[in-house]
Amino acid sequence: MSDTVISVENVSKAYRLGQIGGGTLKEDFARYWAKLRGKPDPNLKIGEEHHARKMGEQFWALDNVSFEVRQGEVLGIIGRNGAGKSTLLKILSQVTTPTSGQIKIKGRIASLLEVGTGFNPEMTGRENVFLNGAILGMTKAEIRGKFDEIVAFSGVEEFIDTPVKRYSSGMYVRLAFAVAAHLEPEILIVDEVLAVGDAEFQKKCMGKMKDVAEHGRTILFVSHNLKAVSTLTTRCVYLANGTVNFIGSTGDAVERYVGSGQDDNPIYSEKLTTNTSQPRICSVQLKTSLPGNIHFNNDPIEILIKLHTPRPIEGTCLTVQVFDSDQVNYVHLWIEDARLPMCRQPGFHLLKCIIPQFHLFMGNYRLRVFFAEPPGGELFQTLEGICPFEVITRDNSRLFPWQPKECAYIEKYRWESSFLKDR
Repeated sequence: MSDTVISVENVSKAYRLGQIGGGTLKEDFARYWAKLRGKPDPNLKIGEEHHARKMGEQFWALDNVSFEVRQGEVLGIIGRNGAGKSTLLKILSQVTTPTSGQIKIKGRIASLLEVGTGFNPEMTGRENVFLNGAILGMTKAEIRGKFDEIVAFSGVEEFIDTPVKRYSSGMYVRLAFAVAAHLEPEILIVDEVLAVGDAEFQKKCMGKMKDVAEHGRTILFVSHNLKAVSTLTTRCVYLANGTVNFIGSTGDAVERYVGSGQDDNPIYSEKLTTNTSQPRICSVQLKTSLPGNIHFNNDPIEILIKLHTPRPIEGTCLTVQVFDSDQVNYVHLWIEDARLPMCRQPGFHLLKCIIPQFHLFMGNYRLRVFFAEPPGGELFQTLEGICPFEVITRDNSRLFPWQPKECAYIEKYRWESSFLKDR
C-alpha cells in the first residue's frame, strides 16, 4: 500500500541466556575452568543449579511478528509485562536489530523509549534541546524556530539553563516529550513515559499527540493505561508471549487483553465472629462486563451483597455509592425494607442490584456501602473504597478522560432479595 509507512514482516528477536559475563575477569575464568572440568559454576549461589543448566538456551522475545502501520494512524501496542512490546519498539527505533525478518520504514522516527532518552545529564536543558533535535535530524535553524514553543510546552522555562541532572524525573520527561513532539518527526514512538508526568501534563501530551496525528504524522503508542489507549488510538496490536495475539479495533483488542486475565472479579469479604450480635455485611462483589473488574461503559453490571442478621430486623436500608479517585460521587443506589422485604428472619441474605445500562465516563471507581436502619435509625456498618473497577469505552469517540463526567447515568435498576439457608 502506498500509504504504509511501517511494514513489520516476520520479525523475531532471540536472546541467549547466560551469555553475559560474571562481572570480573576472575569470575569469568573460574566459570570457564569449572566448565572444562565438568564442575558446577563456582559463582552460583545455592539453589541456582537450574540457571546453570539454562546457560546458552535461547529466549525468543519476539516470534514471527508482522503488521503494517498507515500514514497518520495512531496505533496502540498493548500486552502484559514481558510480552515483547519494548523489544519491538527498540527494533523499530533501530536501537537493536532483529534476529530474523525485516522492517521497512518511510520517514524520520522520534522515539521516547525511556525518560530523557538522548539527554546528556551534564548539559543544560537548552543545550539538550539542540542536541536532541540534531539527533533527530533537525537543522539548527529548525530547532531555533521551535525552541520557544518547546520550552513553553514543557513548563521548565525557569530551569532551561540548569543542567538536566538536577531535573526531577517529571521535568526530564516533559522536556524530552516536548522536543520529540515539536520537531515534527514523520513517526513518533512513545513507550509508557507519560506515566511519569502529572495529570495536567498528561492532558497536554494527549492533546499534542492527537494534534500530531491530525497533521498526517504517525504515532505508535505503548501503554498499560487502557483509558489512554482507548482515548487516543483507533487500532491496536495485542502482543502475548512475543507473538501477535490480535490486530484490529482498539475496543476488540482491549476486550481480548483484559479477558486474558483472571476469570473472577475481586470480592470484598469479612469474617464474622461467632458471638456477633450486630447485623453485618459479609461480602460485596461487583460483576462487570469483563474479567478483572473492567467495565465497558453502557454495558450491564451487577452488585451482589451478602448480609448476616443474627436477629430479626423490622426495617433496613442499604445504600451503594460509586465514586472516583477524587471522591466525587456519581451514582447513588439504594433499597429499603418497604420496597423489598429483607432481613426479616435471622441468617444470611443475598441482595442483588441489577443495572441493565451502567454508563460512566472512562476512569477508575470504587464503591461505598452503607447498611442501616431506615433514615433516623441505627447505622450498622459503612464500607469505604471497596471493589475497585475501571470503565473503558469500546467505541472511538475520542472523548478525553479528563472531561466532565456529567454523562454518568443509570436509566433504571432493580433489586432482588433471597434468603440463604447457609453461608
